[in-house]
Amino acid sequence: MPARLRALITVVCAAVLGALLPAAGAHAASRDVRGGRLDWGIKSSFQSYVTGPIAKGSYSLTGGAATVGDSQFRFHSATGTYDGGTGAFTAAFSGGVHFVGHRTDAGVNQLDLTISRPTVRVSGSTGTLYVDVVSKAEGTGTVTTSRQVPFASLSLGGIDMRGGGDTVVLNNLPATLTSEGAKAFAGYYTAGTALDPVSLSADVEAGDAGDAGTPSRTPSASRTPGSPGATKSAEPADGALVDGAVDWGVRRTFREYVTGDIAKGRWTLSGGAEDGGALFRFPGGEGTFRDGELDAGFEGALHFTGERGLDLKLSGVRATVADGKGTLYADVASDDYSAKKAPLVTFTARDLTAKDGLVAVTEAPAKLTAQGAKAFDSMYRAGTEMDPVSLAVALTADAELPALPDLGSTPTVSATPETGSASPRSTEAEPVASESDGDDGSVALPIGLTVGSLLLVAATLVVARKRRAATATASESPSASTSDGD
Repeated sequence: MPARLRALITVVCAAVLGALLPAAGAHAASRDVRGGRLDWGIKSSFQSYVTGPIAKGSYSLTGGAATVGDSQFRFHSATGTYDGGTGAFTAAFSGGVHFVGHRTDAGVNQLDLTISRPTVRVSGSTGTLYVDVVSKAEGTGTVTTSRQVPFASLSLGGIDMRGGGDTVVLNNLPATLTSEGAKAFAGYYTAGTALDPVSLSADVEAGDAGDAGTPSRTPSASRTPGSPGATKSAEPADGALVDGAVDWGVRRTFREYVTGDIAKGRWTLSGGAEDGGALFRFPGGEGTFRDGELDAGFEGALHFTGERGLDLKLSGVRATVADGKGTLYADVASDDYSAKKAPLVTFTARDLTAKDGLVAVTEAPAKLTAQGAKAFDSMYRAGTEMDPVSLAVALTADAELPALPDLGSTPTVSATPETGSASPRSTEAEPVASESDGDDGSVALPIGLTVGSLLLVAATLVVARKRRAATATASESPSASTSDGD
């Protein structure tokens, strides 16, 4: 090709690409992930084995993890990054599950496994689930602690991770145990074993001005003591509370009963109550704290409904502490029992004192009262261990309440791998997309079409030039797969 023609094509291509590529790159900036949940049962048959007649074990939740449905665990408070231009996505979640079983006569659990802090990383068409694992090897009893093990490979199917929305939602991603995961799993399963599918939802914060249309979640209005603009407040002489919240999950097995195959129900929150996954928060504490004694009321209501006559509403939550003993009250409304300020559970709260304007009780063991047993229609006897109670009350304006596990916004659009999909870019399988085609109104497709047209024009020019040269001089002879992440 003559030098002048090559130069012309180069200039034209550069000019067109220079005009179009900035529009395509508008979504390329990485944005922060803040808030969300990951639901995963690890392996349901393993759960059944642990709690069954052979291992005769159990599991407990750590770090604010919760259960959802019959056999899934919910991990919370996603943090990470998402690049809508490339689809690169990383989200780390909080919480863990501790399995124990095969207890010996000496009181030692031969089966002892903790899986926590799941992290999902997606690049192109591949995804990996990483976890922290503390496991006891079968036979030897050697305990191994492993951090962020690449535990499972995730199949994304036809999902295109690119987009410009403010939520990434992925449903039922098939998960396969890796060789590293099999080793960390203390040899219970071999590499290649199918694990339970993984579902997640993560909120994405807005970036700079180029990321219009992706609103961020509203940040907390509270100030950390010592931060700019915060002033140290003196505790009120009358002991009046500035703010407060009580966190209580009721009882894990009750929540599982509500959402399980028997009751097939749900719960709803109103009046400002919040769902933290493994617990419910009743905010807006008002009352007093004097000489180690607390009397406080909280806002919000919790309503359980389902089949078999399940209809239980708890509201008007109140907490008192005196002489080292705490009591949690609520107004109870159900078909069979109604009461105002019914004492539901008691808990231990010794030596309550204020520190930096905050009085807190953290995960105090709680036992059901006789009236509490009536509230739950005698499903549990008086004295039954219920979920622990946590509460915090602020005596000064700059005292900050503990953070609630962040489940993110409620997922509204989901992406599920499509087996055998002909197209790797199914519109069903995209993260929640922005409403416009581009931040500046441009569409991505013309880039490919324009470049293709330029190449066609260039080829035509070359052929025409060669034909003219061939006519003038008779002696001269004219001489996909697309990646999911592209």
